[in-house]
Amino acid sequence: MSNKVLVVDDSGTMRKIIIRSLNAVGFTDTVEAGDGNEGLAAFQKSPMDLVLTDWNMPNKSGLELTREIRALGSKVPIIMITTEGEKSRVIEAIQAGVSDFLVKPFTPDALREKLDKYAVA
Repeated sequence: MSNKVLVVDDSGTMRKIIIRSLNAVGFTDTVEAGDGNEGLAAFQKSPMDLVLTDWNMPNKSGLELTREIRALGSKVPIIMITTEGEKSRVIEAIQAGVSDFLVKPFTPDALREKLDKYAVA
């Protein structure tokens, strides 16, 4: 697949896990960012087909990143990969423009299921 995926997480280990999972299901064009500021810069530099972001990060959270991407007028699917699974937090994120949630820890199959909902083949 040639979809370009932005992976934003302050944990280098988690970024590697997500990218390995993406590669396993055919997504090989990935861009990494260590926080929301880096993620926004990467997003503005090059068009993305999908954004996977952590919620809790230093400098700019995934929620702030989502709001800023939406403020740019982008409709790109954004999947929040987070430990924040409480209903009130999910509602807050959806109101900010998150397309879907994946709660950590996740399985490769759970990631694939989310990707199938949003990825353009």
